[in-house]
Amino acid sequence: MPLEIIMAKVYIDNKLYEVDGSKNMLENCLSLGLNLPYFCWHPVLRSVGACRQCAILKYKDDKDTKGKLIMACLEPVADNMRISIEAPEAHLFRASNIEALMVNHPHDCPVCDEGGECHLQDMTLMTGHNYRRYRFKKRTHNNQYLGPFINHEMNRCIQCYRCVRFYKDYAGGKDLDVFSSHDDVYFGRHEQGVLENEFSGNLVEVCPTGVFTDKTLKKHFTRKWDLTDAPSICHQCALGCNIIAGERYGSIRRILTRFNGDVNGYFLCDRGRFGYEYVNSDQRIQKPLRNQQGVFSNIITVEAIQEIKEITKSAKKLIGLGSPSASLESNFLLRELVGKDNFYAGVPAREGKLIRLVIEILEKGKVKTLCLGEVKDCDAVFILGEDITNTAPLLALYLRQAAKNKPGEQAKAMHIPVWNDAATKEVVQDATGPFYVASVHTTKLDEIATRTFLAHPDNIARLGYAIARQVDDRLPAVDLDEDGETLAGEIAAAMLSAKKPLIVAGSSLFSETIIQSAANLAFVLKDKGKDVGLVYVIPEVNSMGLSLLSDRYLEEAFEKAGQDSAATVVILENDLFQRMDKTATEVFLKQAEKVIALDYLPNLTTAHANYILPSGTFAEADGTVINNEGRAQRFYQVHVPDNEIRSSWKWLQEILKDNPNSQTKNFDAVTRSLAEAFPKLEAIATIAPSSDFREGTQKIPREPHRYSGRTSMYAKINVSEPQSPYDFDSALSFTMEGYGAQPPAAITPFYWSPGWNSVQAINKFQIEVGGDLHGGNPGKRLFEPLEDSGLDYSKNIPSAFSQNQEEVQVMPLYHIFGSGELSALSPSIKERVPNPYISLNDDDAAKAGISEDTILQFSNNGQIFSLPVKLHMGLPKGVAGVPKGLEGTAGIHFPFSIHLNNHKNG
Repeated sequence: MPLEIIMAKVYIDNKLYEVDGSKNMLENCLSLGLNLPYFCWHPVLRSVGACRQCAILKYKDDKDTKGKLIMACLEPVADNMRISIEAPEAHLFRASNIEALMVNHPHDCPVCDEGGECHLQDMTLMTGHNYRRYRFKKRTHNNQYLGPFINHEMNRCIQCYRCVRFYKDYAGGKDLDVFSSHDDVYFGRHEQGVLENEFSGNLVEVCPTGVFTDKTLKKHFTRKWDLTDAPSICHQCALGCNIIAGERYGSIRRILTRFNGDVNGYFLCDRGRFGYEYVNSDQRIQKPLRNQQGVFSNIITVEAIQEIKEITKSAKKLIGLGSPSASLESNFLLRELVGKDNFYAGVPAREGKLIRLVIEILEKGKVKTLCLGEVKDCDAVFILGEDITNTAPLLALYLRQAAKNKPGEQAKAMHIPVWNDAATKEVVQDATGPFYVASVHTTKLDEIATRTFLAHPDNIARLGYAIARQVDDRLPAVDLDEDGETLAGEIAAAMLSAKKPLIVAGSSLFSETIIQSAANLAFVLKDKGKDVGLVYVIPEVNSMGLSLLSDRYLEEAFEKAGQDSAATVVILENDLFQRMDKTATEVFLKQAEKVIALDYLPNLTTAHANYILPSGTFAEADGTVINNEGRAQRFYQVHVPDNEIRSSWKWLQEILKDNPNSQTKNFDAVTRSLAEAFPKLEAIATIAPSSDFREGTQKIPREPHRYSGRTSMYAKINVSEPQSPYDFDSALSFTMEGYGAQPPAAITPFYWSPGWNSVQAINKFQIEVGGDLHGGNPGKRLFEPLEDSGLDYSKNIPSAFSQNQEEVQVMPLYHIFGSGELSALSPSIKERVPNPYISLNDDDAAKAGISEDTILQFSNNGQIFSLPVKLHMGLPKGVAGVPKGLEGTAGIHFPFSIHLNNHKNG
């Protein structure tokens, strides 16, 4: 929880500074811009004093000339304190300490994946240690296979303990630990195997050496200084985590965290970090294609544009289908092309209407929807219906931190500073809460929950309404059984006693009443004077943005296509077979006079197209997206492909132009037009510097000043260095030339500062270490709570669910690896994707005579599915589950009912 800031005056090397008295000395030194080496400390993991690297000299008073060595990360600040970083004794200790830490280090920098971006290298140089004196045999270790994401090289370890502190203590992982005997310390699994935690990829950035490195980068390794980088947004869920995408030789080589204190902070989930590889697929559509009698062939771009332009102009009926994975700009220009009455959000109504409901609550409600950075500060949590680890992974990571706040008050009562992680953990141990989860099946967060409630979505909503009634008895009563009443009373009491309670819900179960009951509970807590927060989980990166552009959905488009004359359909970055049932989708596409698709990869929808235009992914396109809290954020293309791939909005502009020789609008102009057409989106025009922004006269380089090989990499074409492409759409350049100091946060392509080559350089870009970026965190919120809310309490209380004999209701189950359509195509992610299955309640299965792995056959909208049965997943009676979005379950409409007696043995 935030502490009151008390400033103190301290003398550092005889110079007076005013510092934050609630932070330790290391944090304050770094926040002042001073260089002080460290290894075990991390702004989020805090202090344990394991590495002894941040030694400074502390003096009793101004007359003390000798001082004593202390560790800055464990030293609280006191007024008129005197310390020295530059004292010879402190220098010598730090240099000697790093020499001892590196006694068994292999000194393999030239072949280490971390070389040139290594915190150990930086700190070694900072201490002045430069000569190895140790001449004896080094201790060595065997490395482990840790799965498709992480490469393990244990011999580089310096025993800072950061890895296990993040993986176990922060992320809740169970299968990575430290094993030791005498002076032999080993960080790994008890036996080799896949790291199971969903945040294991953060070890790549948390580790200060080359012990844990990115295995997907290793497959096509490039030195870090030879990457072209760009600020971007993760497209794998609706949270909008900030990322840095790195490119070399026309392919994306890695994804790194881009710090945003309001969103993802220092971390990413594994789907966001490793799900990028579909961008490099050899199946990418690289040139315009024309379908002639079922055979696709390349077509010259000018011809493609001209033919498509003629088709759209002469069409009697145009239908445009947008996409929640495409940018606001691309969706807007498609709307301009087909007309506002012919533009449809490319999602089913059952999904789109729920997102519109969420938007209404955020726009007109009295409770603030919290950003991820604020979630960590909450001290009581109630989750309704969401399997957060699989639907919004990084939210789950920060909910784990929120669960520690209430128990952490014990340590504060003992006057233990928040930054002293070792002492705090000694007091708190593994205590969590109050933390309540209501779900249709067991979830990963159950392990930190105070209580869990497994039920049908209707009964989860009823619990939410009942808790609101417990808070304020003027609200409608809800009949629950005795256990339900007790639980409702317990949760209500916990929320009322909390300083900052949080309610989390979402659209994953397709339940309107869950969304409404969560709002009811948040509103009533607000009326009781609580500083309550509300977070909704929605499906995709731009689900909210798309819903702000249209409230018409796929069912209406399908119906319109079947009326009167055949329609020409333009489909934007959207595989309709993932969203609608196969039969209806095939009928819709076959009825169309012409189908024009803009997409990245071949899919079932593009197979029906007459023309395909190659769209840019996040790596080859610029755009704006709006995340689940209503934060508009910008992403920028990393490189210019040597083919015809380009942003969808650029293709659509070409089709819209009356004169093919007229100049295409740049990105800023498109964004301004969008903001004028939709006043609610006015803020998007100012969320990042415009394309004419310059620092002096210079653009911001995407490549670091150490970038190499610009001539040699094109030597097979020409020994002369080619002219770099010019970026008309942003203030970034595709070169290493440009402004060398810190750019604005929204267009920072990489983190580097003199002496700081690793990701720890982020310290230099923050106002204070661990705090906001200079100039503010990127993005702008579009919704803020209203004091005079225009929303009344919902009274839409569903009837209690009760099982209908052998019939069960099938709900969607989500998998972090698999439920994302594009990330599942990435080779490393593909290794973690489960096979399709149907999960049953154990008692329901036994009653129907169904055992594990029985093949259960069922129908959904006329399509037959045959899936093996999985048991023991904690489903309540009368509820079954099928994974959503897997290759074998695409197009299923949830929820639906089946009779268990319609099965056959496998």
